[in-house]
Amino acid sequence: VWESTRHSASVRAPSRLRGGRSAPDRILWSVVSNTQGSHRAAPGARRDTETSRTGEISDIDETGRTDGTSRTDEARHAVEEPCGGDKERRLGDRPGRPGRPGRPDRPGRRRGDQESHWPDLRRLLPRALVVAFLAGGTSAFLVGDKAVELSVDGVPRTMHTFAGDVAELPADEGVAVGAHDIVAPAPGAGLVSGDQVVVRRGRPVLLTLDGHRRQVWTTARTVDGALRRLGVRAEGAALSVSRSSAISRRGLALDVRTERAVTFVADGRERTVRTNAATVDEALTEAGIALHKDDTTSVPRDSFPRDGQTIGVQRITSREQVREEVVPYDTVRTEDATLFRGTEVIDQPGRPGLRRVTYGLRTIDGIQQEPRVLHEEVVRAPVTQRVRVGTKELPTSMAGVDDLNWKGLAACESSGRPNAVDPSGKYGGLYQFDIATWRSVGGRGRPQDATPEEQTYRAKKLYMQRGASPWPYCGRRLTG
Repeated sequence: VWESTRHSASVRAPSRLRGGRSAPDRILWSVVSNTQGSHRAAPGARRDTETSRTGEISDIDETGRTDGTSRTDEARHAVEEPCGGDKERRLGDRPGRPGRPGRPDRPGRRRGDQESHWPDLRRLLPRALVVAFLAGGTSAFLVGDKAVELSVDGVPRTMHTFAGDVAELPADEGVAVGAHDIVAPAPGAGLVSGDQVVVRRGRPVLLTLDGHRRQVWTTARTVDGALRRLGVRAEGAALSVSRSSAISRRGLALDVRTERAVTFVADGRERTVRTNAATVDEALTEAGIALHKDDTTSVPRDSFPRDGQTIGVQRITSREQVREEVVPYDTVRTEDATLFRGTEVIDQPGRPGLRRVTYGLRTIDGIQQEPRVLHEEVVRAPVTQRVRVGTKELPTSMAGVDDLNWKGLAACESSGRPNAVDPSGKYGGLYQFDIATWRSVGGRGRPQDATPEEQTYRAKKLYMQRGASPWPYCGRRLTG
């Protein structure tokens, strides 16, 4: 009965039946009418009447009347008919009381009819309660059922639900709502028929924005929608995927390089470009600045250019230069006790060496930098000079030599001038020593640079060794 009534109510519940009564009233009157009619029916027909009641409810829903007479009149006649059957019968004619003069019967039912009427009313009451319960349940069913539209990620579907609020609807329909999902209206809002409930799934996005990486969540289904919701300025930006690309529930990795203003200072002037380049080197190319082999920038060329950044470009030229340089020789002095103090004898003359040096010459923005030695090669090694230095004390006098006319000899050779040098430059001093002779008697340096006393001393030594032969012309002055 419940399923049949529910089906009938779901199809025709909004309508009212003819005659001005609601469906439950018509059902009740139908039950009354059938009950009154069945109490006069044969006992065998009673079960058929009861089992066909559901069909009678359906017939009432569909037609409301079976013939030209209303159900109300039929029920009224069915109740009143037993009361007016034998109005003409007298008291004496009553069965069971023979011979007694009677008076006319009062209008009304006979006693036997009254007794048979009360059981019918007792049967009627439970049936009426069942019908009222069914009618009330149908009304409650119709009131609780709602037709709403549920849209999950843009896919709508219309459904009937008994959910009381927005939070119950996704759960009743098996739609799980995650922490990053969005439900609209708010989950606590009530539901009425005709409402629209939207569920947007959260999607993870690994966003790298201008070199900074972070994990974000979005309910947008496309890259373009995600950029708008995240507030990323995408005009002129470079994206790793197309803006129209779909974002699946698993998410995606997105690299965004926004447009930035970068200023380059090169060749004495500034150039500002707007670029979404990933490296300084790419931005230089967009600015039309070519770097040569040794040119450098103030920041690494593979670094990320920032908005408003100023980058300097240094023009560098480099070249190599080879030079030959003299390598000075070393002098080793050894003391000799056989030589008078101040006397030096060169045993091995020194000779300078030669080396070839390669220098790196560099200019930065036209300014010459300090040369750097790149390579060095010795072409000829220097020869060390070895000298013996006398340590013997000088004698205070020389017997037979001090009495010679040394002033006369000096006047003849150099006019008495200690620093005199002949025109050839080979001889010098008071006694016009050549270098070899001067050094042979222990002289140091040049004779013209020595003191007059030392020059005279060296001249006396030479005389003791060789006599007056070193002075072939002026030597006679010594004794004359």
